[in-house]
Amino acid sequence: MNQTPHPLAGKPLELADTLRSGNAWKIRLACGYMGLPIKRRTFDIVQGDLETEAFARINPWRQVPALLTPEGEWLAESQAILWYLAMGTPWLPAGRLEQAQVSSWLSFEQTQHMHAFAQPRLLIHLRNTAQVDDPAMRAWREIGMNAAALMDAHLAGRDYLVGAAPTIADVALYPYTSMAAEGGYDLSGFTHINAWLARMRALAGFTPLIEAA
Repeated sequence: MNQTPHPLAGKPLELADTLRSGNAWKIRLACGYMGLPIKRRTFDIVQGDLETEAFARINPWRQVPALLTPEGEWLAESQAILWYLAMGTPWLPAGRLEQAQVSSWLSFEQTQHMHAFAQPRLLIHLRNTAQVDDPAMRAWREIGMNAAALMDAHLAGRDYLVGAAPTIADVALYPYTSMAAEGGYDLSGFTHINAWLARMRALAGFTPLIEAA
C-alpha cells in the first residue's frame, strides 16, 4: 500500500485527541497504515479540557479528533481528516465510482453504525452509568446489529469494503466494530466481519487503541 512516498511524508502532523476516543483512533490507524508519524496532544474530558477556551481555538465544536495540518489549519471531523490524509494514496481510490463507494461507507459509518456502537461502549464500559441489559442499551444494539448484518453480508466473498485493497472506508469502520463487546455486543456470529477485523489487524502499521509505553 505504501510503495510510493505519501504526499504528506516529512510534513508535521499533530492530532488533538483523548486517550480512548474511537474517532481519534481512526486517525492514528490511518497514519500508522500510511507510515505517517503524528504528534499527539491528548486531552482529558473528565477534567473539562474540551470546554476550555484554549481547546475552542483548536476546534470551536469542542470535539476530538482535530488535526493540525501542514498548512497550519486545524481540521475537524474524523471522516474529513481521513479523506485529507488519503488523498493521492491508494487508501482513496482514484476512480470516480470507487471514491463514491468509499464516501458511501463513510456516511454509513456516521449515520447507521457509529452511534449505535459508541453509545453503549461509552455508557457501559467507560462511564459505568448503564447496565448491559438496560432497555436503552438493547435499543442501541438492535440498531447496531442491523448495521453489522449489512456489513457482514457485504463482506461475504471480499476482503475489504471497497475494491480489492483496504481504503479509509475500512479504517473508519474498524474501531467501533472492533470494540463492540465493550458495549455488550456479541458479534461472534458475523464470520465475515471477524475475518475482516483480523485482516485489518494484520496490516503493516496497525496501531492499537492503547499503545505500549
